[in-house]
Amino acid sequence: MSSKGNVKAVAYLRTSSAANVGADKDSERRQREAVGAFAKAAGIAIVDEFYDAAVSGADPIEMRPGFAALLDRIESNGVRTVIVEDASRFARNVLVQELGILALIARGVTVLTSAGDDLTNTDDEFKVAMRQIAGTFAQLEKARLVRKLKAARERKRRETGKKVGGRKNYAEMEGGSEMIALAKKLHRYPVNGKRRSLNDVAEELAKAGYLSSTGKPFARIAISRMLERKPEAA
Repeated sequence: MSSKGNVKAVAYLRTSSAANVGADKDSERRQREAVGAFAKAAGIAIVDEFYDAAVSGADPIEMRPGFAALLDRIESNGVRTVIVEDASRFARNVLVQELGILALIARGVTVLTSAGDDLTNTDDEFKVAMRQIAGTFAQLEKARLVRKLKAARERKRRETGKKVGGRKNYAEMEGGSEMIALAKKLHRYPVNGKRRSLNDVAEELAKAGYLSSTGKPFARIAISRMLERKPEAA
């Protein structure tokens, strides 16, 4: 579903019941048609669609695969407009709705309904207050979860004597020790009398099959950390 326009947007659909899942079902078809009609009338081009099927309107935003994919798309390609049929499709629970909108506002996104309402409008003092309250509770819950996970990791580490959880360092990655050794070798030995730059090392590692978690060559800072890393104690 697409149209020509100066503004690009992504559509977000949600059905709360498995009985309504399917292109021929009323809820999904109705939402898609409403969003498409509004976008066409407003001269907005729908460039992608994200759909959470059989997801309750009260389910946490961060637990929805469709919404998570929507955020990834927004962060990767610069689209800053999301269109939904109405606010209830975004979330029926007011707190959940405001948390989701808060996440989009933080990314500079405008959320429009098929009726033309701007759910991210900050002119409504009550909605602004709700978002502030929702944001406070979200931060408190995040802090509580971080403390809980940290305590669990510390307990596990005391029991096993090994590192538990957290981001893996380069040596802990699969083939990490070999990768670091190769990076140091590449940087140590010059080519045509000239030492390789950090970017050159990253390119050579990529050719050898060593890539970052994004599937791209490592950044300069990552190569620098590899070169600075001391050998693991035996």
